[in-house]
Amino acid sequence: MDNNRVDMFIMSHQKYLPADKMIYVREKLNSLDENRFNLLSTIEFKDPTIALVLSLFLGGLGIDRFYIGDTGIGVLKLLTGGCCGILAIIDWFLIMKRTREKNFEELSVKIL
Repeated sequence: MDNNRVDMFIMSHQKYLPADKMIYVREKLNSLDENRFNLLSTIEFKDPTIALVLSLFLGGLGIDRFYIGDTGIGVLKLLTGGCCGILAIIDWFLIMKRTREKNFEELSVKIL
């Protein structure tokens, strides 16, 4: 794969992926053929900033977890009111990292 295309992909998507996984992503992208690389444009990454805003304002209802695809925790937070707000407060600090991890998992499925 062309290094310029890989660099452009990484630059445009680095805020959606964990920083500690970028070397792995670069290696995998360099080994992809053209058709598989084009499939990456179909991935809709979740924005960690939007997840944080949802967590701040609607975290007690689990909307932040539904947004990133963690429906189990989303239902738990919805039914318990975020465990009386405790899970909502914890998610203020964890939701951005979890969003990046979910994006990485989705990318890994596409590039493997």
